Amino acid sequence: MKNFFDSLSNTISKINLTELVSKDWVLKFVSLVLAVVLWHFVGGEDRVDKNVMIPIEIINLPRDLVISNQFKKEIEVSVSGPRSVILEMTSKAITRQVDLSSATPGTMVIENDNDHIPVPRGITVQRVQPSSIILSLDKLIQKQFPISARTVGKVATGYVVQILKMDPDVITITGPLTILSQFDEIFTKAINLEGVKQSVQLQVPLELEPAIVELIGETSVTADLKVGLDTLTKTMEELLEEAVIDGVKRDVQPIKVKVTANIPKLLLRDNVDPKSLLTVIAMKEDGDGDLKVQVLPQAGVELPIEILSIIPATVSWTDTKPRPGAKSAPETRQSEKKAVENIMEKKGEELIPAKNDVEAQESDKEALSPIKVLKKQKYKRKLIE
Repeated sequence: MKNFFDSLSNTISKINLTELVSKDWVLKFVSLVLAVVLWHFVGGEDRVDKNVMIPIEIINLPRDLVISNQFKKEIEVSVSGPRSVILEMTSKAITRQVDLSSATPGTMVIENDNDHIPVPRGITVQRVQPSSIILSLDKLIQKQFPISARTVGKVATGYVVQILKMDPDVITITGPLTILSQFDEIFTKAINLEGVKQSVQLQVPLELEPAIVELIGETSVTADLKVGLDTLTKTMEELLEEAVIDGVKRDVQPIKVKVTANIPKLLLRDNVDPKSLLTVIAMKEDGDGDLKVQVLPQAGVELPIEILSIIPATVSWTDTKPRPGAKSAPETRQSEKKAVENIMEKKGEELIPAKNDVEAQESDKEALSPIKVLKKQKYKRKLIE
């Protein structure tokens, strides 16, 4: 034993300690420091367990396919590892990628194995919940749906809905075949018509199923509602009164005309005679032709009457001499002027003063007949024939 220690002592004494210390001592010192730091942060740091939420990322989905079912967009992953590394992992955008490049229509079960979770080195995946997800893949199609209006209530008495149109009246939806094939049209939410008397435009939400809302969201359309008077079509034979032409009363032929008109039902209440609502007149237009028959509402008739037809549309006078008791031209012109003024006054319209008698006497051809007064004052009524 003594010989062993003597031999070791002789060997150490032979080593040049200066060379040992000076040779690569800096590199060795740095390596030692790094090893200590690494051990502290990796091996020596406390290991913790933590649950983290990792999103599901669908990649390479074919353009003609769509996922038609609801599935969890995140999975819960239990991991174990150094605290600092786990904190660093949660700050990164780590996802569970699902590659559907080879997918076909139908149902797919995607397994969430530990190996599918891309965690940093030093982290161990202990558990994944759920362990699998189910995807239903369907054909992606476009389909057009007409928009139909739902209504509640009734418009005011004596009025009817003439037009109820949606804008747009058709919408196109892109989505899964199995969902869109369940519907053929889309309805609006109820439009309240109670007591409505006039036309309006409304923004109306659509009544959508949850599956459609998922595809297009909450959607509204414009409802164009036109409300008009409820009318009856009446055909009447009206007696045509004598016509006064250039201050001369003249008989006309024929003396009766057939008038067809749309009359509001509100005017026909209490068994009102439709004939009492209208006045039939014959007026001379420019030139020496026949007289044009026109139908005007009586004074006090506030609701519009639509004239559909007048048969015949013109009449002719049958005599050329003044009748006994006929007034002179100036007197006749004054009476005609007064009659027209009375008619226009009852309708709430204002006449521009016509020519005086001196000016009117300059030419019988320029005498003011009712039609000329109406033309010059631009009050000639436009009738639908």
